Amino acid sequence: MPDKITPCIWYDLNQAEDAANFYVSLGLPDSHVDTVARSPNDNPSTKAGEVLVVEFTLAGQTFVGLNGGPMFPQTEAVSFQIYTDDQAETDRLWNAIVGNGGEESQCGWCKDKWGVNWQITPKALMDLHRDPNPARAEAGFDAMMKMKKIDIATIQAAADAAG
Repeated sequence: MPDKITPCIWYDLNQAEDAANFYVSLGLPDSHVDTVARSPNDNPSTKAGEVLVVEFTLAGQTFVGLNGGPMFPQTEAVSFQIYTDDQAETDRLWNAIVGNGGEESQCGWCKDKWGVNWQITPKALMDLHRDPNPARAEAGFDAMMKMKKIDIATIQAAADAAG
């Protein structure tokens, strides 16, 4: 049974299944394609028999991918944040998304080839943002603002230098 609230991602035509298969290949635990539902008849976005919706799970969170068409493109107004444990995981996820037709943005943000926005966020960065020493938090934040992919050692060194 799906979660009570399930994010639905609108894709251009015939992209939802490819996107879901890519997302579950990222190696996040408890990730799988759950259902692929085909349209029972022709409608404005799909022909009868084509994939209409894909239900999938990423790290235990249920999502729905809808092949809705080009009228509602993705924006940065909604993004999916992945908290990473270390630099290796940060690099692996960033490189998978960007290296598969995606594009880099600032401060740990990137966009996949379907236009969905992701934040690849090391837990160390979030810990630094909550540091009780405001000088350390500010220095780490300032270092992050100059980055695309987050470099944990660089933000940590900036914070350490600040106190």
